[in-house]
Amino acid sequence: MAVHLTPNELADEMEMKTRDVLNRCVEMGVPVLKGRIDKTLFESSLRALQAQQKQVAA
Repeated sequence: MAVHLTPNELADEMEMKTRDVLNRCVEMGVPVLKGRIDKTLFESSLRALQAQQKQVAA
């Protein structure tokens, strides 16, 4: 299983649109190196962002 995916591949796996994946990368500071994104870093950053948003809403 690959860890570094293209934005399209990551979008397919995360059931998101490619543009949303790229926007989240910019928002969370996840680097896109040579057209690839570290899937584990993206997922952990996304979980942390969602947890932070839940705390703010509560």
